[in-house]
Amino acid sequence: MIRVDNVTKFYGTHAAVKSLDFEISEGECVGFLGLNGAGKTTTLRLLSCLLLPTSGRIHIRDLDVEQNPHEIRKFIGFLPDTPPLYPEMSVRRFLEFAGQLRSMSAADLRRRMPEVLQTCALETVAELPIHTLSHGYKQRVGIAQAIVHEPDLLILDEPIQGLDPVQIVQMREMIRRLRGKHTILLSTHILSEIQQTCDRILILNDGQIAAQGTEDELLREHRADIIVDAELRLPGCSDAEEVRRRILETFGESEMFSSFLVSSLTEERFAIEARADADLRAELASGLVSMGAGLLRLDRRASGLESMFVELSGHDETRGES
Repeated sequence: MIRVDNVTKFYGTHAAVKSLDFEISEGECVGFLGLNGAGKTTTLRLLSCLLLPTSGRIHIRDLDVEQNPHEIRKFIGFLPDTPPLYPEMSVRRFLEFAGQLRSMSAADLRRRMPEVLQTCALETVAELPIHTLSHGYKQRVGIAQAIVHEPDLLILDEPIQGLDPVQIVQMREMIRRLRGKHTILLSTHILSEIQQTCDRILILNDGQIAAQGTEDELLREHRADIIVDAELRLPGCSDAEEVRRRILETFGESEMFSSFLVSSLTEERFAIEARADADLRAELASGLVSMGAGLLRLDRRASGLESMFVELSGHDETRGES
């Protein structure tokens, strides 16, 4: 759906992005991950036809953004880092206005409005003026205006910015509901949001693609271990070293783990930290159950990807554009 070939964007003598090359397929949910100043916002503005590249080519559905920007905008929904809201309007009136700007008929708006309000959880505030809403609700209104015309491509720039923990969970669920209905591009500097919402990750640093791929592909490429934490109960056993030996015997070859630590919590209850170059949660769960252990908890930790992100992402305090 999207092809970016050797794209550079200059602001004066400063290159906000340089030599960008990537492709995004229809239906993907792709996260643009990078520290502030990495070039995320500039990249999304280029893809939304708000900016034109200084050099290089961007094609969306085989249309060139320089030659066909108005045609491309018809099937794009865009949430900028600051939602474009009219605070004196009610939520419903604003969404109707946003639809009219995108040439939606009155009949289409009547058909579409209930679904948009429900998807973005805005039914209870639909008649309220936007200026009376909390920041979280304003973000939802921003997403609602981006999807009101049923775009094929949805671009979200820092959608969880400024939200509290409850609102972040609600926003995350909303984005998950939109997956499959749209191709989604999501920009953030928060690693956990990318992991929980996106199919693929593009890591930007200093205006360039530092790495791209699925989480597992990035971990393998950069040789970052996947860490699995588990908690189990093993009747009749009170020694952590014995538990470790029995578990490794169950798996036959300890080489499948780069490291495997067992510690005692209480009598017959133990914690495990297993590191490997692949996600072995299914194998670990099966092996523990087969040896008679009661599996109480099994989690995948993000430390490997976090370390890789820190390594790939430089931070320049003098840069402001994201």
